[in-house]
Amino acid sequence: MKSSLTKAVIVVGSLVIVALVGVIVALVLNLNRSTPPEEELPQRSYVVDDENAQEVMDQITAAPFALPQYYDVRMSTVWDFPDGASPSSNAYVENVTENSNDVYFDVELSDTGEIVYESPVIPLGKHLQNIKLDKDLDPGHYDGVVIYHLVDEQQKTLSTVRMAIEINIAG
Repeated sequence: MKSSLTKAVIVVGSLVIVALVGVIVALVLNLNRSTPPEEELPQRSYVVDDENAQEVMDQITAAPFALPQYYDVRMSTVWDFPDGASPSSNAYVENVTENSNDVYFDVELSDTGEIVYESPVIPLGKHLQNIKLDKDLDPGHYDGVVIYHLVDEQQKTLSTVRMAIEINIAG
């Protein structure tokens, strides 16, 4: 009895894994579709299981769009500033030509969630340097997060990528 229950659990688990792999493959195959209206985006509330796997797969493959599947991050991860009001000598962010979308980013302090910098949109193949924070921080060390927003032609966020950085204000 216990052996057949174990087999059933393994079979059900395998079916769920196969369904998830199918969903991922469908997303990868739909890379060249255009951006959808908001109401056509896949819903975040879906939980894929044996009963709805085909329905979720049908919805994703029928949608006339594709979200970016990757983003090549080129940036410095330690940003040093001579004081809180001056540009950094080493902060650097690039949107390489191998990426598929324009991008902008926000810098958030990890401990408070406060946004201390909002970048302009960076087109493919361009970069930012000599970055000056929007907020004058006191001298010290800050852990931060760069939140990249991959955007479509209308500057609507399609996806985000988060990268940790260190911010050092000399003072």
